[in-house]
Amino acid sequence: MSSPLRLGTRGSALALAQSQMVASAVTAVSGVPVELVPIVTPGDRSSAPVARLGVGVFVSALRDALLANEIDFAVHSYKDLPTGEHPGLHIAAVPQREDPRDALVARDGKTLAELPPGATIGTGAVRRIAQLHALGLQLQVTPIRGNVDSRIARVLGPEADLDAIVLARAGVVRLGRAAEITETLDPMLMLPAPAQGALAVECRSGDADLVELLGALDHAPSRAAVTAERAMLATLEAGCSAPVAAHAELAEGEDGDEIYLRGAVISPDGARAVRLSRTGTPADAAEIGKALAADLLENGADTLMGSTE
Repeated sequence: MSSPLRLGTRGSALALAQSQMVASAVTAVSGVPVELVPIVTPGDRSSAPVARLGVGVFVSALRDALLANEIDFAVHSYKDLPTGEHPGLHIAAVPQREDPRDALVARDGKTLAELPPGATIGTGAVRRIAQLHALGLQLQVTPIRGNVDSRIARVLGPEADLDAIVLARAGVVRLGRAAEITETLDPMLMLPAPAQGALAVECRSGDADLVELLGALDHAPSRAAVTAERAMLATLEAGCSAPVAAHAELAEGEDGDEIYLRGAVISPDGARAVRLSRTGTPADAAEIGKALAADLLENGADTLMGSTE
């Protein structure tokens, strides 16, 4: 491979930053140059809430370009990918994951607990909205959309109209704006989305040489954690449409590395939630996720569907 590889990416500042990170890593390990190919997705064209747009709205155009041989590989925010495998495509690498926790950006450096009753807080995810309601802090929660920069501007910009926002810490860090985070939220308060902070590097499954080349970027602990979280989500999707959250951590156990997976299903109004956990080995990551999903459903997670404020 001497000619440049074509890396498909969304055109947002965050997507370009993430793709450039991967492009630089590919060149560093292989010596092969990589050129970015920006692609507009249906999600980029719409201002509708993400929950209404549906799963995969940010990745379908990239996958179409891959299958049409217009690009050689693509970089996705892993949490944007549908849970089912795509025929003909392969996740060749999950690079080392950024901190998956959610972050607060608030006026005057305030933490979540320091926001006064009635403060307006914006976020784009139904999962975050539900968990903010569950905290019982008497905050006015507002659904918002937009890129990281435009969201932060609604708190810190000259025309700010919100007291705070909650968004993924990973995106803020990758854009070099970590100093504006006023609190990184403990997963006990705000459990992240499955695969939050992780990237998926995808190519055609038949491109054996490229699969091998990209595989050098794979970070096994990150892949195991994401596999557990997404297996939980995939199992729940058949029986639950309420907000779903998950966070897997790898730690050293008595008999080697262990995965500790926490999962939750929350009613959209935050009034009810089922929160459980499971442990196991990294090799059993998918089975741990499936088992935790079964536990959640057995404990009434499916009854949270359709609960509204």
